[in-house]
Amino acid sequence: MFRKVVIGGTFNMIHRGHKRILETGLQLAKSAIIGLTSDDFASRFRVEKVIPYEKRRENLEKFLRSIGKPYEIVEIMDSYGIATVDPEIDCIVVSEETLLRAEEINAIRFKKGLEKLTIVVVPILLAEDGKPISADRINSGEIDMEGRVLKR
Repeated sequence: MFRKVVIGGTFNMIHRGHKRILETGLQLAKSAIIGLTSDDFASRFRVEKVIPYEKRRENLEKFLRSIGKPYEIVEIMDSYGIATVDPEIDCIVVSEETLLRAEEINAIRFKKGLEKLTIVVVPILLAEDGKPISADRINSGEIDMEGRVLKR
């Protein structure tokens, strides 16, 4: 078991893929730090409209409380958050999409003399139609938060 895991994201809506990443991280460690993107940072790289930070935080907390493990949510203003500076973090949980970011984080930690993080990659979950579950697809009404197809 790891001491402290870090997981980052926008978490515009907590869909099945997000749940899998969060559950995985919390199962692997004594505690977790969840980096939640600021409104400004999230809106820079998102196509869909981003729910305000406080509402995203509230939704995230509701889900995390159901898991029952210690966690802390911190606002992040860039792609790295505290992952490159906190010496207590020993694991990062990412999706296949964000694996390269985790490798960048480890390179930065190495340059700073910090231990590299163990990287745990959670496969992207697919909807019933075999395509990835995503907030864009949910927002468009194509699928629901569990990946069930709503329109053909």
